[in-house]
Amino acid sequence: MQFKLLNSFGRQRKPFLFISDFKAENLEIIPLEDLQKEDIEFTINENYIFTPHGETLQKVPLSFDTYKKKFDRVIKKIEAGETYLLNLTQPTKIKTTLTLKEIFAHASAHYKMRFKDKFVCFSPEKFIQIEGCKINTFPMKGTIDASILNAEQIILNNQKEMAEHVMVVDLLRNDLSIVATQVKVEKFRYVKTIEAGEKKLLQVSSHISGLVGEDWHGRIGDILKSLLPAGSISGAPKKSTLKIIDETEAYERGFFSGIFGVYDGEKFDSGVMIRFIEKTEDGFIYKSGGGITVESDAMQEYKELLDKIYLP
Repeated sequence: MQFKLLNSFGRQRKPFLFISDFKAENLEIIPLEDLQKEDIEFTINENYIFTPHGETLQKVPLSFDTYKKKFDRVIKKIEAGETYLLNLTQPTKIKTTLTLKEIFAHASAHYKMRFKDKFVCFSPEKFIQIEGCKINTFPMKGTIDASILNAEQIILNNQKEMAEHVMVVDLLRNDLSIVATQVKVEKFRYVKTIEAGEKKLLQVSSHISGLVGEDWHGRIGDILKSLLPAGSISGAPKKSTLKIIDETEAYERGFFSGIFGVYDGEKFDSGVMIRFIEKTEDGFIYKSGGGITVESDAMQEYKELLDKIYLP
């Protein structure tokens, strides 16, 4: 029903903010004219300027042994042919003196959101952008510490990272083909630098595009429904992989790895809600993870999960 509401808003060219949880089961749809009544802040700025703030957080992560049991279960599912790429995430307790409002104010990121006193995200990852008749998506898969000597060459030449990225690109091409024609990869495996608190990360993305026709405004809800959950933070094949995620992660992602986007009456821009801090009764939880393939190394994936925990 809510996706149909988006179609209605699109036909009316009525601007809105759209927020979806990971499973696309819990949606928030807020007309931009009503946003001032809500305790929600967001910015979408591709040309943001990173501003160092000196704030840090303390991590209280799950043990490597606990992570490895989950990792090993995923590997068994891959070997059984039930999945071939799965994004395994886990919650990490963190300690910080900042409030969610202060974290939002300090953070520098392409996509930033604070949702009431519940969560904040500061994401570098685009989901879809639609303008004119063209839809674009930018799957991000592959991370390395930028301080490593020849880091860019290492990540681009790593066969495991290559295989994982190819799988995600293939998945997103197939997803776009559900809603668009003339789907193509415009740019394959380019590297961007992400400011990650006390360190810098290199992340690998690709650009895929297609044509959705001039009538996409009245179908925007259908388009989003067809593409969610986002392939880059679920896996492939999507249906069986989502079942394995439920069984293996053993916690609720909630809005983490969902998406938020803004429709202004002419175009739609959205990001994947990664780099995510949630406020719970027991304090702050930071949710993070990475893609697992048959060639993945448990310790490297565990380190990547921890590297993604930072205040940008």
